[in-house]
Amino acid sequence: SCRELAVRGPRLQLRSLSAATSAVWLAAYGLFAISENSMVLSAAIFITLIGLIIYLHFVKIDQESLLVISSLGIQVTSSYASGKESTTFIEMGQVKDVVINEAIHMQKVIYYLCILLQDPEDPQGVSEVVPLFQSSKPRLDCLIEVYKSCQEILEQRKTPPQSS
Repeated sequence: SCRELAVRGPRLQLRSLSAATSAVWLAAYGLFAISENSMVLSAAIFITLIGLIIYLHFVKIDQESLLVISSLGIQVTSSYASGKESTTFIEMGQVKDVVINEAIHMQKVIYYLCILLQDPEDPQGVSEVVPLFQSSKPRLDCLIEVYKSCQEILEQRKTPPQSS
């Protein structure tokens, strides 16, 4: 009646981070050589440090997890590289279904898992589609495993408890 599923995104690439930092600092050094103003170098160091902090705290997601509890609901958690976590909870009464959806992006088919929320005014309708694992973008075979686990728990919710 309860299952937690987690997907890890790609790790932070030190090579790309070093390349971006080097490019900014080389450009700043070029400007310093032309202007002979040391504030250019100080500003470049300050901007790269602030940019790195913003990237790690608000952009780079290390792990996304899904906690499904049949009697309560679904909790979606995103863990950022800085250690910050963002959590969203959806009550089970709002969940209509969990599906694998597909989209076409730049001549490529992308599959993603999403939660369909039930429309309160129309029990047969869907009020909102909540996509999951947006940052990590797992492959289809991984999505199928998560989908099957979610469906098992959703089926337990739909079947009434048997009396002895």
